Amino acid sequence: MEILKLCLTIFLCRIVDVSMCTYRTVITVKGKVLLASLIAIVEGMVWFLVVREALTFEAANFLETFLIALAYSGGFAFGTYVGGTLSKKVAGNIEVQVVTSSRNDDMIKKLQEAGFAITVTSSEATQFSGEKYLLFCVMKDSKLEEFKKLVYELDEKAFVITSETKYIYNGFIKK
Repeated sequence: MEILKLCLTIFLCRIVDVSMCTYRTVITVKGKVLLASLIAIVEGMVWFLVVREALTFEAANFLETFLIALAYSGGFAFGTYVGGTLSKKVAGNIEVQVVTSSRNDDMIKKLQEAGFAITVTSSEATQFSGEKYLLFCVMKDSKLEEFKKLVYELDEKAFVITSETKYIYNGFIKK
């Protein structure tokens, strides 16, 4: 019974530890280094205590050793999943670029009516294609799916590029 209690403790603590690690990494990239540092203190302590327990337990046989390793690695895997899911909740800003398949003023109008601020650049015809628009938009990460759905309803051949944006000055962001 003691081995099961230990394995459950290790598994749950690793979920907490690894989730914090993943979240800390994301907020560090977003420039929130003070918060990331505070999380690192707790994360490091949880990790140390769990590893100490895992390594100092005197396993009676290979099965107990295997169960401890399984709990440790299982907590790591599940913690990665939980941390990734939590990190998606930290809505950052992204830049989206759309190359349309042709010049489509209706698309621009509908995107603006949906609340997206669009900057439009004309693209000249080449030997490979006709004239197009290059659209620029900055939005909350959480609005990307709504934006893409609308773009592809209006132009199924549109080419969409996204990138994370650390800082934005002026402009309009849909809430």
